[in-house]
Amino acid sequence: MLHYFRFRKDEFLEHYHQRSNAETTMMMIKAKHRDGLRSKTEVAGKNEVLCKILCHNLCVNIMAMYELGIQPVFGVA
Repeated sequence: MLHYFRFRKDEFLEHYHQRSNAETTMMMIKAKHRDGLRSKTEVAGKNEVLCKILCHNLCVNIMAMYELGIQPVFGVA
């Protein structure tokens, strides 16, 4: 990996940055929506994780909307 880093630094950093984005997203979800699951079955656990991801995406979009002053347009007029 050291040779890969030295001789293909751009490619290495591109993949490393993807990992840091994934880890940051997981930490944001865990911080806001807790890191444990309360579901008892596997199917319910998967649904709970998907709901947490959906809620995280909604929160990020709403925050960006207010920070950037974007006016949402619902439906086609």
